[in-house]
Amino acid sequence: MNISCQSIINPERPMQGVIDLGRAEFEGILLCASAHFPRSGYMHDSYGMSRNKSREEWLGKKYSPETIGERYAELIGKCGENHIRISAIGTPSLPYKAGEENNYIAFMKRCAVQGIRLCGKIGCHYMVVPPLQTGNKQVWEINREFYLMLVKTAKEYGIHILLKNQGKEVGGRFVRGICSESFQAVEWIDRLNGEVEEDLFGFCLDTGICGLCGNNIHEFISGLGQRIKMVILKDCTWQKEAALLPFTCADSGTDWLGVIRGLRDIDFNGELVIDFSDTMRAFSPLLRPTLYKLAKETAKYFEWQIGLEQGMKRYKSVVLFGAGNMCRNYMKNYGEKYPPLFTCDNNSKLWGTEFCGLEVKNPEALKELPEDCGIFICNIYYREIEEQLRALGIKRNIEYFNDEYMSSFDFNRLDIMARDR
Repeated sequence: MNISCQSIINPERPMQGVIDLGRAEFEGILLCASAHFPRSGYMHDSYGMSRNKSREEWLGKKYSPETIGERYAELIGKCGENHIRISAIGTPSLPYKAGEENNYIAFMKRCAVQGIRLCGKIGCHYMVVPPLQTGNKQVWEINREFYLMLVKTAKEYGIHILLKNQGKEVGGRFVRGICSESFQAVEWIDRLNGEVEEDLFGFCLDTGICGLCGNNIHEFISGLGQRIKMVILKDCTWQKEAALLPFTCADSGTDWLGVIRGLRDIDFNGELVIDFSDTMRAFSPLLRPTLYKLAKETAKYFEWQIGLEQGMKRYKSVVLFGAGNMCRNYMKNYGEKYPPLFTCDNNSKLWGTEFCGLEVKNPEALKELPEDCGIFICNIYYREIEEQLRALGIKRNIEYFNDEYMSSFDFNRLDIMARDR
């Protein structure tokens, strides 16, 4: 799994942002290219058609799709110097307005083509191209023509095109848009791949959009399966789209339990992008380096939770540390698939007894384990117990087990204090 963050680094002064990214040990960034959509009626083939250029015309020329490579060259170069890869490039997010459909579609085509060319130039393999918004009822036909128009360029540069779930505002409410239903996203991706006769198209899942649209995100992820190549992790409220650091929104509409369970179920191992751009903007620039580090730790937490079962698969055998509630939830979810040799506990009163079908031993017994056996700590005092194990001379194969996001739970909690008496 590769961890990136969505970039809000100023491309004209990128060095400080790149330094902060590097110090937080981010592996890459998702670069969302910006472009200015002119609305003066002159935009089809050239700029500067008017002798008296307005500010909008000047901006349209400077931020045209054809200048994307030039405008982001310094940022891309600084990332390369600091060993930060560009995990993907995203097309500009531009709203569709009634009466501008033809110009809008033509402009988005130019953005997508230039983005794919830039991907190829810098060795980036993913281009996020959300479906075109349109007031036309022939939405599939319009998008089919749009995506197939990109195929030749994508194949030339070895780029995979990722569709993305979208919402839209209707009467002040955020509702489901194109590809915000898993069955539609699956149908579109499979039909496009069928036409090009290869897996050129995939999916980028935006957790914030799923929350706003009220999706059952576990089912959404399970339905898409291996078509999901990238996941954007972001939090937002129930009412408004935002890009907040996960777990920081008190009125969150994001089902993190469903996200983690779903990505575990499909054995996700793609691009994990954390988007906290709105949280970042709210912080003082002096605090941003610390926020980058928190964001990286948050992304690593998701990586660990999603790959929890992968950790078990690495070992020929496992043992547990802890004979309590977390041990019970391990046995309930993984006891048959990855049966432990035994469990151990610091409570000497439990030594020699049986818990959930496991013999409870003295932690000293861990010294005798074979080299290919993993020790999974089933207790929230992870760091304390890890230090205890290292003091016993155990230096490797120490893993943390966590039951916050299990597919099933044992809700009859043990009274640990009563057992200790």
